[in-house]
Amino acid sequence: MLHYRPNGLDTARLGVVVAKKLAKRANTRNLVKRIAREIFRRNRESLPAVDMVVRLHAPVAKATRAEMNQDLLALLQKLPRP
Repeated sequence: MLHYRPNGLDTARLGVVVAKKLAKRANTRNLVKRIAREIFRRNRESLPAVDMVVRLHAPVAKATRAEMNQDLLALLQKLPRP
């Protein structure tokens, strides 16, 4: 899930929230955060100036890295462009 709000700056900012309830192991939570930050880093220049919070909405125990990448990219594509 992606929450966003315009920030009045020249660039986008990112926050990531991964609850223990949805990702029990610390290494899984860290993996999700790492993937989110990397996708953001690669696409930052094409993103609008918003503050974003990526929040895990469902358990990721059976999700692959490729699926997580695709889901995050799809969320970023839905952001309104100026």
